[in-house]
Amino acid sequence: MRYENPLYLAEEAASLYDISGGRVALGVSRGAPEVALRGWEAFGYKAKAPNGADLARANFEKFMGAIAGHGQATAAPLEDQYPNMYQPGSALPTFPHSPGLSRKVFWGSGTHSSAAQAAQDGVNLMSSTLVSETSSDTLGEVQLQQINHYRQAWREAGHDWTPRISVSRSIFTIIDGTDQRLFGMQGSDSDQVGYLPDVGASIFGRTYAAEPDKLIEQLRADPAVMAADTLLITVPTTMGLDVNTRILENFATHVAPALGWQPNTEGPVTGYDV
Repeated sequence: MRYENPLYLAEEAASLYDISGGRVALGVSRGAPEVALRGWEAFGYKAKAPNGADLARANFEKFMGAIAGHGQATAAPLEDQYPNMYQPGSALPTFPHSPGLSRKVFWGSGTHSSAAQAAQDGVNLMSSTLVSETSSDTLGEVQLQQINHYRQAWREAGHDWTPRISVSRSIFTIIDGTDQRLFGMQGSDSDQVGYLPDVGASIFGRTYAAEPDKLIEQLRADPAVMAADTLLITVPTTMGLDVNTRILENFATHVAPALGWQPNTEGPVTGYDV
């Protein structure tokens, strides 16, 4: 959200919502640390915080107001050219306006406090393979704490609908020799702790790469995967469509059913609902 024009994004997202018949899951966040120094300034945006968090928050609030249908500009006195179109001086919303879009937005949270804020804002929660709170716990255990913070804050906010909670994992299902050659060396036995500028110590999630039976056992032991209702599988996009399709099909066929997960036909093809 540090790089986005929030009103343009609102119109693009609403158009996508309409074209897809509501089949949208839109993840937004401040964004990860980057190689560019205050890179948002190259796009014409200003921020006071060194990491641009204030800019991201302001853009997010404006974006949410726009997709909620709030006026963003003032109607000009053009009644001679456009009679009965708009009352001069009235508030003009972005267009198109899709009322259901606001319930399709996920905030990408890296901390307990941002998870609670997402609940207060009334958006879904998305927790990726990186969180910026560390302890002796695993990534899944830290994410479970975030999920609990989020659910508690959601109850306290009194929203009248049930949100979705997604976690992301890098998962490669080894079925045959081709999978072994492509992904066999990708697996790791534990998460990693590293340091990121403007963030500090962070946990990087492990990569799962194994035969189906072992993957099922490993994922069942991952508390965040079991607590969430949506699993997003990260894919190596540089390897091309065929390889990524293979990754998803292997998981969908050989792992997901044993965990009680089914393809989510209302969201992205990479999503699975419990």
